[in-house]
Amino acid sequence: MFSLRREEYDAFLSPGNFFADDNQRPMNISNVSKAKLLLLPLKPKLSRSLYSHSHRRTRSLPHHKDKPINKNSTHSLVLRNRLLPLLAKCESLLHLKQIQAQMILNGSILDAFDSSQLIDFCASSKRRYLDYCVKLLRGVNNPNAFSWNVTIKGFSVSPNPKDAILIYKEMLRDGGESRPDHFTHPVLFSVCADLASSRLGLMILGHVIKMRLELVSHVTNASIHMFGCFGEMVNARKVFDESPFRDLVSWNSLINGYKKMGQAEKAIEVYKMMKSEGVEADEVTMIALVSSCAMMGRLSLGREFYGYIRDNGVSMTVPLANALMDMFSKCGNVHEARRIFDILEKRTIVSWTTMISGYARSGSLDVARKLFDEMDEKDVVLWNAMIGGSVHAKRPQDALALFQEMQTSSTKPDEITMIHCLSACSQLGALDLGVWIHRYIEKHNLSLNVALGTSLVDMYAKCGNISEARSVFHGMQTRNSLTYTSIIGGLALHGDASAAISYFNEMIDAGIAPDEITFIGLLSACCHAGMIQAGRDYFSQMKSRFNLNPQLKHYSVMVDLLGRAGLLEEAEKLMETMPMEADAAVWGALFFGCHMHGNVAMGEKAAKKLLELDPDDSGIYVLLDKMYGEANMWEAAKKARRMMNERGVEKTPGCSSIEVNGVYFEFIVRDKSRPESEKIYDCVNCLGRHMGSSLTVRSEVPEMTLL
Repeated sequence: MFSLRREEYDAFLSPGNFFADDNQRPMNISNVSKAKLLLLPLKPKLSRSLYSHSHRRTRSLPHHKDKPINKNSTHSLVLRNRLLPLLAKCESLLHLKQIQAQMILNGSILDAFDSSQLIDFCASSKRRYLDYCVKLLRGVNNPNAFSWNVTIKGFSVSPNPKDAILIYKEMLRDGGESRPDHFTHPVLFSVCADLASSRLGLMILGHVIKMRLELVSHVTNASIHMFGCFGEMVNARKVFDESPFRDLVSWNSLINGYKKMGQAEKAIEVYKMMKSEGVEADEVTMIALVSSCAMMGRLSLGREFYGYIRDNGVSMTVPLANALMDMFSKCGNVHEARRIFDILEKRTIVSWTTMISGYARSGSLDVARKLFDEMDEKDVVLWNAMIGGSVHAKRPQDALALFQEMQTSSTKPDEITMIHCLSACSQLGALDLGVWIHRYIEKHNLSLNVALGTSLVDMYAKCGNISEARSVFHGMQTRNSLTYTSIIGGLALHGDASAAISYFNEMIDAGIAPDEITFIGLLSACCHAGMIQAGRDYFSQMKSRFNLNPQLKHYSVMVDLLGRAGLLEEAEKLMETMPMEADAAVWGALFFGCHMHGNVAMGEKAAKKLLELDPDDSGIYVLLDKMYGEANMWEAAKKARRMMNERGVEKTPGCSSIEVNGVYFEFIVRDKSRPESEKIYDCVNCLGRHMGSSLTVRSEVPEMTLL
């Protein structure tokens, strides 16, 4: 805490220190007022503060004739030199005012440099006395540019950064001889980025150009960074290309901007330009490039950058090591990521989270859990990595069990946690659990942002409550492409093609561009409703209207649509026009259509292709046997069954599930591994007798209960 020893305090406030020299008399407050101190914010309380404590000693002194302040005298200079360092120890506004009082009395407050130090302290100190800073700034006659700049910077990192713009406007209007300089505008560009105000950023850039400050490299770099934050890479590139001075920061700002916008290829292109101009990359460059490789899944290029880092002595900082680990993990080489993790001397929570996410993403949940348990302190990001990894690995029960465990810890779930849990419910079809999580979100006032709202829509749609999905959709303030895609896909799943098309049209009218996944839902809706021409039209519009290239999934849905309608020749011709090899899903759709309409010749061709792609899929043999049987081709049917037996392929047992009171149950054919099997078997047989059939379903006990 700021404090003066008693002897120091007395020395600063003793009458002798208020004399310009040994023959000079004590200063009078009226002299200070004549020195234009009426504008100072301290004036209303000046008489009270100056005559507190040892100031009372001066009351007994005889009155002397006023003399003008000599702020260049030896004693004044000594006092100034002793006062300003005290700002470093100052920890309260009261202490600051004490120092200001002494500066008023010795006249140093009138010095532009000394007053700017006081303003700088208010703006830059840990506590940031910004309101008082503004009062000081306005009380100084013609404050210098430094005073304006530190005030602007102080507000730029405050809870209300917009006030920095207001101070800047005041500087332009009332700054007198002080004009904005090359230290002013970089801070303002940062404020514009924080406020996400592109219009304001362009106006500030206009001022920069008018003042001829665009030739200063760090001003240009700040504007490139700002446009990168806006995602306006065209403007960022224009500023970069027109800049006469490009340093490493310029290149890094542009590369990071492209990376941030997901334009990884362009980030790599800029790096190649940078390399051709002889500019050496640093760890900031490498972090952006390695992250770009992770986006593209280009392991070989990522290895090249790793080699560059080792061979050129690029500093292996912790953020760079984390980026490398993330790249290797996302590119499928978790072992290389682990090697970097093991040699990392200082591991941060990000390092652990990256490694755990990598293992979870690769399906090695047991290894991820082992690392997770080694952590003494687990933050919400780490919990989310484990829960999200379980969802990614299609182990939703494990994800929900982790969420239950998280609730017993001191870590509070956030919106990301809820998104993962809702995805787990969607995979399980666990509506009751999904409703419980929805209530949890409302109870704990978690922000229903676009991502969380979209997850709720998706969960309700996939769990069978499409009306609630629509209710959540319409209750959302903001919707994006994923939100519309979720509701369209949900309506397709429920067979409501007309509603799905209606939402698609609404999406287009709102100016939201559909993506490839949107069209999967739209085409599926047409398929389920048998809307052949609509399906053809939307499939055609993907390329002609929205510049989207159909993928394998789109072709499989179209083949399914045509096959179900009996248009098998058209489906086969569509497959022949595909720019890629048909996969099992496409051939499977054709095979199903052939079986449905009794086209044995084409069905045999499709089945042959399917067996080449996946000879262990029991469903192919079963459907082939059934197709031959329905065509009275009994010898061919026997041959299909014999081929299945010879290859050792076993029919995959049927499975169904149900959720009761938050408990998830799975039922698997002929399973007798649980103690409850006999009771369940008796119950099912009883139901079978009532239904006039012989059901033989076996149960598997619940894997998880969410309280």
